[in-house]
Amino acid sequence: MYAIIENGGKQYKVSEGDVLKVEKLNAEIGAEVSFNVMMVVDGGSVKVGEEAKSAKVTATVEAQDKYRKIIVFKYKSKKNERKKQGHRQPFTAVKIKSITV
Repeated sequence: MYAIIENGGKQYKVSEGDVLKVEKLNAEIGAEVSFNVMMVVDGGSVKVGEEAKSAKVTATVEAQDKYRKIIVFKYKSKKNERKKQGHRQPFTAVKIKSITV
């Protein structure tokens, strides 16, 4: 059994026991969160749209952290214009606890 969930404008394929890094959530470590379900596949049956709205995916928050730093370098030739910035995107690591149909 697996489900397609939506969070932060992205969709993820999850099954029970998966650890997933999603966009930052306002939740404490150890708290339970639930996600919007787009699709559920259970054996041979597929539920999409309104049928999938009744399904529920619950997860527990494992960590609040940041990805590794990326360098953003803006440059304009012949103008002596250079700008170097670093960015670390925050994320929340969640462990999928259950998928109920």
